[in-house]
Amino acid sequence: MIVFVIAMESEAKPVIEKFETLTKKRVHGRDIYFGKLCGIYTAAVVCGVGKVNAAAGAQYAIDCLGADRIVNIGVAGGLNGNCRVAEMYGIDAAVQYDFDLVQLNGTPMGTLNEYSQPYLDISTVPLYPLRKLASGDRFNDDRADFELLTKELKADIRDMEGGAMAHVCRHAEIPLFSFKAISDIAGNGSTTEQFIRNLELCSKRIGEEIIRIFEAVNG
Repeated sequence: MIVFVIAMESEAKPVIEKFETLTKKRVHGRDIYFGKLCGIYTAAVVCGVGKVNAAAGAQYAIDCLGADRIVNIGVAGGLNGNCRVAEMYGIDAAVQYDFDLVQLNGTPMGTLNEYSQPYLDISTVPLYPLRKLASGDRFNDDRADFELLTKELKADIRDMEGGAMAHVCRHAEIPLFSFKAISDIAGNGSTTEQFIRNLELCSKRIGEEIIRIFEAVNG
């Protein structure tokens, strides 16, 4: 079964609005939605913001819902001129940019203890331009983070969940597909103000694309 794992209710709303025969239950403080898309039974876990919530949501989808594919969809911030507000991008690799074992292992920033390079590959379908995602438990306009993300890691997009889901899915040997609508662009003013201003526009875009995404992942 394909299961969506989505951080926020506002990001999940345009997805679950497309569900037929919608039902809902609450498990461990999280809302889980069930229904059909394109006549196929599916579910959506609204996991909450941040890497721990994302990992827990992905693991629940795998262990308790029997997910054989996970789709992470939502809004994210663009880091360079390769991204445009409200445009949709597929993610082909993700890193946890706040994971730091540099001093202990001598590996690059973001490299998990069991790996030798920062990025983990993510499954893709030929729908949208592909970009690299950096995830961390920070939402800010910090210059040092920006330098790390763009110069060292060469990431295109940042969020707070995708890298953790990639980690869980890699160990579980479950394909992860990730799609991001851009809510803000670094260097274009306050990230917070851009996010608030563009959230509705991005949600609309997600709603327009969700059937196409589901059919491609299911194919």
